[in-house]
Amino acid sequence: MMMAVKRFQAGDGIELVADVAGPQGAPAVILLHGGGQTRHSWAGAMTVLAQRGYRVISFDARGHGDSGWSDAGAYGLDDRAADLAVVAGSLSAPFAVVGASLGGATAIHSVALGLQPAAVVLVDIVPEPEAAGIARIVNFMRGNPDGFATLGEAVDAVAAYNPSRPRPRDTTGLMRNLRHREDGRLVWHWDPRILSDGPAVDHAVVKASAATLADAAAPPVLLVRGLQSDVVSDAGIAAFRALVPALEVVDVTGAGHMVAGDRNDAFNAGVTGFLERHLPLSGR
Repeated sequence: MMMAVKRFQAGDGIELVADVAGPQGAPAVILLHGGGQTRHSWAGAMTVLAQRGYRVISFDARGHGDSGWSDAGAYGLDDRAADLAVVAGSLSAPFAVVGASLGGATAIHSVALGLQPAAVVLVDIVPEPEAAGIARIVNFMRGNPDGFATLGEAVDAVAAYNPSRPRPRDTTGLMRNLRHREDGRLVWHWDPRILSDGPAVDHAVVKASAATLADAAAPPVLLVRGLQSDVVSDAGIAAFRALVPALEVVDVTGAGHMVAGDRNDAFNAGVTGFLERHLPLSGR
């Protein structure tokens, strides 16, 4: 699969770095990673979607990975939605948005602000998430502020956060989420200021924006949940379905909050079927 790196410039000048694959001009899928992740978390899904014939764009959110950091600390959902609008505005074909966690929150808010995707896939995020699960994510991201002396220490921290996932034999891939500080220690590859406002601010925005998904003109929505997730509960799904009766749900066994990473095969199967119904490749 041929993949290229493309750069977009956000309205405030921040550079957004993306991987792009698949036929130019084909219906597109924009992949939005979760908080603390990078575009590389979508590697498996990106390969499958591009091989099926979609144009796929996976970009590092501002403050993450290779994308720029905001000197002003502009990391709210308004800022992230504006970035998504820039990426979507580069497309000439219909597109869908697939967002995990923070990426899903960005997708919801973007629709409320007028973005018009053909379909939305939310990965383990609902307007009423479980507070304890969100707190566990934030505590992990705020942990180890002084970084790690070795890659092994970082691997241990990830394993402690997600003990149900088998420890990888090759741990070098985690370096995509790390960078070397000037003193040589390894720190996470995101701007710590992305956590300055706390999750309650984003939660309030998403809860208000989700009402737009109930509109008749709203795009179809698929929710992919990891059955071991502590973020999306049955109650959270029920509340979401009360708002959006046509909501489709795929439960992935053996997966937690990081659904695509835990069970990439099952994730891809659920998502591609939904996309092929609502963003067909034929007739382009």
